[in-house]
Amino acid sequence: MASRKVLMLEFNELCPALLDRWIASRDLPHFARLRATSDSFVTTPDVEDSALLEPWIQWYSTHTGLAYDQHRVFHLTDGARAPHTDIYRALIAAGRTVGSFSSMNVAPFAAPGSFFAADPWTEQGDAFPPALNTYNRFVAGQVREYSNASASTGLSEQAAFLSFLLRHGLSAGTVSAIAKQLASEKLSDPRLSYRRVAILDRLQADVFCALYRRQQPDYASFFINSTAHLQHSYWRHLDPDAFTVRPDAGEMAVYGDAIRFGYRAMDALLGRFMALAERHGALLVFMTALSQQPFLRHEEMGGQHFHRLHDVESFLDRLGIVRLGVDPTMTHQYMARFASVAERDAARARIAALRMESGRPLFDFAAKTDEETQLYFGCQIATRTETDALVIDDATGGTLRFGELLYRIDAIKSGRHHSDGALWIGTGSGVRHSETASILDIFPTLLDHFGVGMPTGPERRGMSLMPRLGIRRAAA
Repeated sequence: MASRKVLMLEFNELCPALLDRWIASRDLPHFARLRATSDSFVTTPDVEDSALLEPWIQWYSTHTGLAYDQHRVFHLTDGARAPHTDIYRALIAAGRTVGSFSSMNVAPFAAPGSFFAADPWTEQGDAFPPALNTYNRFVAGQVREYSNASASTGLSEQAAFLSFLLRHGLSAGTVSAIAKQLASEKLSDPRLSYRRVAILDRLQADVFCALYRRQQPDYASFFINSTAHLQHSYWRHLDPDAFTVRPDAGEMAVYGDAIRFGYRAMDALLGRFMALAERHGALLVFMTALSQQPFLRHEEMGGQHFHRLHDVESFLDRLGIVRLGVDPTMTHQYMARFASVAERDAARARIAALRMESGRPLFDFAAKTDEETQLYFGCQIATRTETDALVIDDATGGTLRFGELLYRIDAIKSGRHHSDGALWIGTGSGVRHSETASILDIFPTLLDHFGVGMPTGPERRGMSLMPRLGIRRAAA
């Protein structure tokens, strides 16, 4: 096995129980085939605190082999600046070529024969090769502002994106899928636009596969998040009896199959990746890091709603806040950067001056930050709020309407994180392990596979899974 390349599929937050259900019903033939030819494990996270059970923490722990109490990477944007040796750097240092395509919270790298594209929430124009920036910047903008009807991209950006796709793997199947998706929205129901997430996955796969075929790195990871998003938004449609706030018949007709749709779309992609790995003699590894379960908090008040700023730049300008930059991170949250701690504190005080008529602050702030000059803030109003609700600005004594600043995302939060994850290593053995594996075991397992020693620095607590794999027992 040590001579084989590794293709790592990071399908964020797929649930072992749902995979089992839909494999049994024959909805997921490629997942069924991969599991039947893999050493499969349920994984456990590196933390017990539910507040730390976030994908940007768990994936960072997976990539570095370090537990949270060792790396302290708390925010989605922190990983790009953290100094720890991850699997990519460890392999590059050992003379191997690597690729990271949208893997979450990975620090950028540039090395001959390798490629890097940041996840859409931390993209900063640091892709390698640099030509990838055209693609990655456009995708990041679409992902960050997917729910914002007032956000738009210019014709020149759209043309550059299309030109890039035509030169970097756009497939006829994806073009056909785009046409069918747009037709379904126009001819059937505009709400079917939720399925566009599968189109993004197809585009991601087209570009990744073209890169992979061209460079054939020793280790490459490919990350997608579409089904995690669908689970957060539509779990109450999958299992309405678990919730107090239940969707009506009209919603069920549109969204009742949303999560299964996501799994089936990922199954189709998996078939493509299995063929790619087979062509290039790569060991295919599939993992999810964590999973989801019903989110039942706030049901007594109508479920948890999210509100986002129409335009964060205009909002900060309106408040007179000078900053180095600001980026959306996840859902209703933003990260602003300042030249000094004093400017950050002034910005926080200015934003904190906005409150609802009831006295409730409009925004809250993250207590932990990787850098002193960063400010993470987001709208904390979780109840359904009308656009004409009054917002009071204590700094000026003025008032404004809620809808002038923010809009409500349509979906009510329905899924929350669960500690179980899936890890399938395509050894050919078909062994389903009853003992769990830690996500911290992935890093030493990969190094063991490639015959690379553990890096210096903090002690890695995980153990290589190689002695537990069925292929090793068969060989013995």
